[in-house]
Amino acid sequence: MRWGTAAVVAAAAAGTGAAAFLLLGRRVSDRVVRPDPARGAFGPAPMKVKVHALGPGRVVLTATPDTLRPGHYALEWGGGGHAVVGEVLDNAGDRVVRRLERADGGTLAVGTEVRVTPRVLLGDPRTALGLDYAEVAVAGELGDLPAWRTAGIRGTWVVLVHGPGVDREQALPVLPLLHALRLPTLSVSYRGDAGTPAPPDGLGHFGETEWQDVDVAVRYALAQGATKVVLYGWSVGATIALHTAARSTWRDRIAGLVLDSPVLDWSETVRRGTTRSWSSPALGELGTLAAQGRTGVDLADFARIASGADLASPALLLHSPDDPVAPWSAARRLAEGRDDLVSLHPVPHAEHAALWNADPDGYTEALRRFLTPLL
Repeated sequence: MRWGTAAVVAAAAAGTGAAAFLLLGRRVSDRVVRPDPARGAFGPAPMKVKVHALGPGRVVLTATPDTLRPGHYALEWGGGGHAVVGEVLDNAGDRVVRRLERADGGTLAVGTEVRVTPRVLLGDPRTALGLDYAEVAVAGELGDLPAWRTAGIRGTWVVLVHGPGVDREQALPVLPLLHALRLPTLSVSYRGDAGTPAPPDGLGHFGETEWQDVDVAVRYALAQGATKVVLYGWSVGATIALHTAARSTWRDRIAGLVLDSPVLDWSETVRRGTTRSWSSPALGELGTLAAQGRTGVDLADFARIASGADLASPALLLHSPDDPVAPWSAARRLAEGRDDLVSLHPVPHAEHAALWNADPDGYTEALRRFLTPLL
């Protein structure tokens, strides 16, 4: 803990009383140990912005860091409203003009307040992409875990692991490439997801327990005829993939890993998440202490796995130097420390776990180049 902030936290404890202090820490840490889809992971819900004008193939929005960000994003509003915007066409003063690619839910109108999110695709592989799939159940330690399975002729399967505060929809943008490469896929869920058994304490453990659910998904793939498996995860899902690669009984069958925005520095990510949510460094430190106490995360073991010490397969590490949640410095350390196996692909100006959105073509090409030798 930083010394100056530690003093603030200690003063807060003395001033509020131990019981109130513990209750406050618990509330602050909820933002990271109990991710909420309505709020998003590691921070507050996206800020609402106003639609100022509409025209053929364009929409004018309030200029904010989110609306000015390059790439493809969704606009979402109450009542199931959903639209997709593309490139920035013009930017003047407090207004930004973006290409309106489609509006596929609700009615987008002048004056509508919308949130910018990465969820450009909604639904399942069939409704979102026209890809045939099967809904399957993977038998986990705590109960059945639903998964989407798409077919392919390769012996290598891709097991896709979403991040916190989202669901299997996070995998949808990369499924077209995997389908084109004729790779079978398994988009999995894990304890704590909707429709799955809750963890015994109701908390997320940053991969320390969730890896067991991905491990049984690997076992399922091997039982269904896979000869090798590629683990592909986003945010904490990428961290779960690293835990699985280090601990799985079948780690010798893991051909590679794709790590999108992995959480590799536990303390700094939790500190950033709680600070972003509460706009207070002191509360960020308090939330970090509370999160560690509640989850019992083993920081030394987490750091060892995050360093790639146990890595035995090639890995593609996709990360944003501007990631406000998972520090770029930790990604660079992993890539430099294991340059024999890890390839780092930076995606500038991207939000956490929204790298595909920022540069769909570059992201897809990096993924294609990595996967092709593993087929």
